[in-house]
Amino acid sequence: MNINEIKDKVIKAIEDNKDEIIKASRAIYSTPEFGYKEFKSTDTTVNFLKSLGLEVEKNIAVTGCKAVLKGGKPGPNIAILGELDAISCVTHKDAVETGAVHACGHNNQMGGMLGAALGLVKSGVLSELDGDVSIIATPAEEFVELDYRSQLREEGKLTYFGGKQELIKRGYFDDVDMAMMFHSSDMDDKDALIGPVSNGFIGKTIKFMGKESHAGSAPEEGINALNAASLALNNIHAQRETFKDSDRVRVHPIITKGGNIVNSVPDDVQMESYVRARTIEGMIDSNKKVDRALKAGAMAVGAKVEITNIPGYLPILSYPEFDKLFKENLLYLGTPEDKIIEGGDFTGSFDLGDVSHIMPTIHPMIGGVKGNLHTRDFETIDEDKAYIMPAKAMALTVVDLLYKDAANARNILDNFTPVMTKEEYLKFLESVDNVEVFEG
Repeated sequence: MNINEIKDKVIKAIEDNKDEIIKASRAIYSTPEFGYKEFKSTDTTVNFLKSLGLEVEKNIAVTGCKAVLKGGKPGPNIAILGELDAISCVTHKDAVETGAVHACGHNNQMGGMLGAALGLVKSGVLSELDGDVSIIATPAEEFVELDYRSQLREEGKLTYFGGKQELIKRGYFDDVDMAMMFHSSDMDDKDALIGPVSNGFIGKTIKFMGKESHAGSAPEEGINALNAASLALNNIHAQRETFKDSDRVRVHPIITKGGNIVNSVPDDVQMESYVRARTIEGMIDSNKKVDRALKAGAMAVGAKVEITNIPGYLPILSYPEFDKLFKENLLYLGTPEDKIIEGGDFTGSFDLGDVSHIMPTIHPMIGGVKGNLHTRDFETIDEDKAYIMPAKAMALTVVDLLYKDAANARNILDNFTPVMTKEEYLKFLESVDNVEVFEG
């Protein structure tokens, strides 16, 4: 078959089985779960992949799964990824009792991933491709519930808080050469955005430790940890003008515990924060300034502060030749060129950024939704656009990459030099992962 015949078979397979794909995505939407708790969503995914006749490895990082579609000949391995977890937004109309809801569209990603797998399998075109396709449902993209993840870490069930970090460490990307996924976004009157860049971040938990005393009759005998935290917040604000504009720094701390009881001087005050920046160097530099601000708050009142730095995510990198193939397939599917945005600047963070430092990746943004991410207003309004269209585009991009001795994939890989090897990447994570106690 020529390449267009292969693509048309894939499109037809997805279109003929569209109801199955929509059903699976809706099922995942109906069971939103936080990271490393996505057991129902993993089951839905595993059952769908098994229905395609695939062997599936389940719970690859507490949750999640992986299946490999074998091509007709050996060649590069292209991963199609989807994210299983939900975010917390208790005011969303579809939030469940835990507050979890897919207000970030991860169920759309899963629908797209499963749809692409279905199209490649049911079309019968895999024998025409020179290479393999890994379907990987990844856990824990949202960097939340840090106490729960710390507990899993203490129990030896994981090392890293982010799902793709953990999968890299466990070797599930060792056989993968290139990776792709997409993210939902309110595109207004556009359909897609290709080639986004983003911030990376370092996660932080902070504990100010003072001395309790009666707040009414003997406050002078106490050390007020809440005052230390308040000063630290002001100190962080005083640092903001020192951040380089080009680093796009974002620091957004919250107080998660402000004390124990109102008539006792607070001796235990806790905070969480991210320190985001566009470059690794910017992340490290701004994080040092934040740590300095925290210590100054403790010193001012004579408190102690424990600062735990947690490896967050790396800035996402773009690969134009890879993005170009995805765009060409959007056009092949009939998307008007003026509905596709090229390039986008996001100061949020994606854990595909970590993968993008090791191998070529794409992370287009796809419409079909409205409302800001992580808010009560987010909803999917066009399922065809939200995950059927990207399912087709990703499957067709796999065809482009692996057709005729995988010439396109080999060309991209021949011109690719990783920013980090896996070993260098893990060493960097270890360098960030630390706890410091400062006696103020």
